[in-house]
Amino acid sequence: MGSDYYETLEINQNATDADIKKAYRRLALKFHPRRNRETGSSKKFSQLGEAYDVLSEPRKKATYDKFGEEGLKAGIPPEFGSSGAWSSKYVYHGNPDKTFKEFFGGDNPFADFYTNDAPLKFGGLQSVMVKTQDSHIERDLHLSLDDLFHGCTKKIKISRRVMNDDGFTSSIKDKILTIDVKPGWTEGTRIIFPKEGDQGPNNIPADIVFVVRQKSHRLFEKQHNDLIYKAQITLEMALTGFSVDVETLDGRLISIPINDIVHPAYKKVVTGEGMPLSQDPSQRGNLIVTFDIQFPEKLSTERKHLIKQALA
Repeated sequence: MGSDYYETLEINQNATDADIKKAYRRLALKFHPRRNRETGSSKKFSQLGEAYDVLSEPRKKATYDKFGEEGLKAGIPPEFGSSGAWSSKYVYHGNPDKTFKEFFGGDNPFADFYTNDAPLKFGGLQSVMVKTQDSHIERDLHLSLDDLFHGCTKKIKISRRVMNDDGFTSSIKDKILTIDVKPGWTEGTRIIFPKEGDQGPNNIPADIVFVVRQKSHRLFEKQHNDLIYKAQITLEMALTGFSVDVETLDGRLISIPINDIVHPAYKKVVTGEGMPLSQDPSQRGNLIVTFDIQFPEKLSTERKHLIKQALA
């Protein structure tokens, strides 16, 4: 009685190429002589190799589907071969280990193989390859001070390798990662997307990590939760008093009176006008105003005399 390759692989004739691969993978591991010591397992393993050798090759499969095992092995008239059928006589090479190794790759198919089925057994010992995760992938996320003040949403497209449905091949696909930036985030904040790296049959995909990098701002420097604003003033202003107008990040114009004598180390602290706190955005740091005093390049004799009188 002839062999039913579909029955051997426990699939039906409507099975796809992916179905054939999955069936062979499952059954070949189950009945491999190095794993299964039961009587008949070696014969079953050999039958699986032949069934897969035929059904995984389109021309052999087409002949078998149309003419059966007899037509496949006895050969068919060449005129039928024009339809894609296998017109030569088919003979299985008889080495199921060769089929197994070609399927999984390598001289030791078990060496780099991981399965969720029962552990592989060798002479009473058990050996399971534990998947390890790839090293994380780190990328900078450049944000403006306005982004960190107000919060925003950033969408980043990545390209990664994804396993196909057959479980063996892969392809490159794009994916959009969404980052909800919270008000008050600081330089160095890390956003982790677990296991979004390249997929593979024997690895755990890497985590993708974005690290916040702050762009420079035309008016402010950020120091922890405080904002530093440098005002340029004349020596006259430093000695006689003045007001500093500062446009805040939320669009307000605040006027800060300076009544003290300003020296190079002088700072004016305005409470609650800094950056939001990431733990509680309703709370804010301070605005710290520093001063760059512009000294005159030269003074007339008369002006020098007047300054001496004023400071005497």
